[in-house]
Amino acid sequence: MDFMLSGVAACGACLFTNPLEVVKTRMQLQGEMKSRGTYRVHYRNVFHAFYTIGRVEGVSGLQKGLVPGLLYQFFMNGVRLGSYAIVESAGYIHTDGRVSTVKSTAAGAVSGVVGAVVGSPIYLVKTHLQSQAMSSIAVGHQYQHQGMIHALLVIHREHGIMGLWRGSGAAVPRVSVGSASQLSTFSIAKELITELQIFSANSWLVSLCAGMISSVVVVLFMTPFDVISTRLYNQPVDHLGKGKLYRGFMDCFSKTMRKEGVFGLYKGLGASYFRLGPHTILSLLFWNQLRTYYYS
Repeated sequence: MDFMLSGVAACGACLFTNPLEVVKTRMQLQGEMKSRGTYRVHYRNVFHAFYTIGRVEGVSGLQKGLVPGLLYQFFMNGVRLGSYAIVESAGYIHTDGRVSTVKSTAAGAVSGVVGAVVGSPIYLVKTHLQSQAMSSIAVGHQYQHQGMIHALLVIHREHGIMGLWRGSGAAVPRVSVGSASQLSTFSIAKELITELQIFSANSWLVSLCAGMISSVVVVLFMTPFDVISTRLYNQPVDHLGKGKLYRGFMDCFSKTMRKEGVFGLYKGLGASYFRLGPHTILSLLFWNQLRTYYYS
């Protein structure tokens, strides 16, 4: 039931934040193929990107990749949050009755690794679909998938079963770092807010405030990994399934740093927060409240 509640909570958050995920993905891709003269830079900031996509592609453009997005959230966060909930309920993240920073960080990291491996194929397809755009506002490599099932079939037919896990080398550290920073901060912040008695112990405002604190921390830690992950997942590949732009995580990291500087790793930071911030707050709030209602 912990896995089910976690997945439902993440899906609920995804319904509200998927348009921001589309904006974030495209902002992170712009600039990587600029030297090849393939695409121009179109998005000046998150608001301009949101307006441009909505104007050119309509509401459907802002909700691209919603189906794989929901499935990804259900399976990845179902496993990740569900695993952490079981560890937390068993008392393994506590020392002398208090949340241990080291233990909660380790539990969040391990649960993140498991969730990333499970959800990687769906994340791959989600990234491809969200990056597909009208030619006038396109950035990054453009796939021509007709939908989630078509994308899975094409990738499997061309690159085999392991092709569905292409990019997982970036996804694992990305989700692991994000999960560790998110869940440890959330647990510690929730405990601190409860002790300060700002709100009643069972108030949903405790989870809301803890989620808000966690959202800032997770975006700062996760954005560089998110940029690299997006680019690795979306890059074109040859007939052997090898990337044409990057050989792997470190190659993407070094090329981005060399061509775009440290700010290249934080490209789309505003979009990242507008997406990850609300998603973190809503998913943790829904997760905590669903568990509270179910187990009370």
